[in-house]
Amino acid sequence: MDNVIQQIIQFRDERDWKQFHNSKDLAISLTLEASELLENFQWKDSEVAVNEKMDQIKDELADVLIYALMLAHDLDINIESAILNKLKKNEVKYPIDKFKGTSKKYTDG
Repeated sequence: MDNVIQQIIQFRDERDWKQFHNSKDLAISLTLEASELLENFQWKDSEVAVNEKMDQIKDELADVLIYALMLAHDLDINIESAILNKLKKNEVKYPIDKFKGTSKKYTDG
């Protein structure tokens, strides 16, 4: 993952784009790209969308991840630790015996 992050940062820095990439604008861009990802599924059955739009889905998902990784890098967040910590929190929120096979939110449990 470190190699990918370094390539993203190198790409950005070679173009002198860091000046435009403050935390707020990276978060906004991440959300916009997530919306573009979602647009590939709009008005379609999920399986149909995946079959018809896989290339676009890959590109938009990559954009989401690029912005997320840039934001984590700039905020000095170790993304692996952040994910593992969040999984631990979710294990407490969503114990297997109460939530296995259900889409209920923890507040409904």
